[in-house]
Amino acid sequence: MTKVVRAVLRRLCLPLVRPYKLSYRTFDAFEPFFLELVDDSGASAFSDAHVSPGSSLETREGAWSWCLESLKTLGASDIETQKHGLAARKHESKVAATLMVTALEFLGGSKWLKIDRDFTNGLLVPINSIDEVAIEPEIEALLAEGFKAFKVKVGKDRDGDIRRVNTILDVLDGRAMISIDANRAYSREDAIWFARRLTRSGIELFEQPCAADAWDDNAAVAGECPIPLMLDEPICSLADIERAAGIDNVGFCKVKLKRFGGLDLLAEGIQSVHAHGMQAVLGDGLGSEINNWMEAAVASKLIRTRGEFNGFLKHKDRLLLNPLPFDHGSIKLAAGYVPQLDRESIERLTTEVRVFEY
Repeated sequence: MTKVVRAVLRRLCLPLVRPYKLSYRTFDAFEPFFLELVDDSGASAFSDAHVSPGSSLETREGAWSWCLESLKTLGASDIETQKHGLAARKHESKVAATLMVTALEFLGGSKWLKIDRDFTNGLLVPINSIDEVAIEPEIEALLAEGFKAFKVKVGKDRDGDIRRVNTILDVLDGRAMISIDANRAYSREDAIWFARRLTRSGIELFEQPCAADAWDDNAAVAGECPIPLMLDEPICSLADIERAAGIDNVGFCKVKLKRFGGLDLLAEGIQSVHAHGMQAVLGDGLGSEINNWMEAAVASKLIRTRGEFNGFLKHKDRLLLNPLPFDHGSIKLAAGYVPQLDRESIERLTTEVRVFEY
């Protein structure tokens, strides 16, 4: 029975190329937790996960404390026992549990991280410009880089939002699709007002108009929207997926590794979304290169849609010696790709570290 003999937990600070603006927060840096494990054969593995303040009730300090407490006994039993025990507690701190479980899954040789065939997946990227004058040059630059689908963040000003969406659609002129994401910021009334003014032409979906726990409000918006809705923050379990499937005009579920508690659980969730007749969209725009690699690896086996595991394009520093392959708007994983940690970068970007020996 393989056991963990050493664990190193770090806080990282990853400065961004440019501020990343969401309806609830603007990020100048991502601050994921990073975990590296070594087992009694000398093998090592790693993972990271990012608590996004404002995205849920989970806090960075709470998740950090949960990791510290759980790591005290990580070497007490074999990897499989520890993995299942931590996954069963994911409701206590989803991101923290996912960090630890995925590191154990990597250490145990998870099939979901093995790239069996060459895999190319186009990514969505955000359009950041607010000023109408700046929108066109940004779009033209992104199109020239090979991107064919875009995320448009809304939720602060319904009138300004609809003007901006229409400007973007006019500039694109059918050359690419957009997805609209309100990040839970609209009231029911404002979301319905906004949805009624959307056009099917050029828009793939409308994501999470109202609060995560406002299922009735989101259902009401879905009923008034001419394009399919996608639920995001509420989707953390199989029960959530089943509930989403019961709402008319919810055609997509956003799934993120950090909310499901592990690779096996994420894969089970994606399969459930498809079994319920919806499409799964995978990816964390607030994830690092390591988190995005794990999501892309799962996507290579299960996902049929464009990826949203694009956070690695936002932070300045690479965390891998063989950076996550990206070209012309797409992640391109060659069969057999295995990430190699850039230890110098990890050390340089560390703001706090704790070491556990077992």
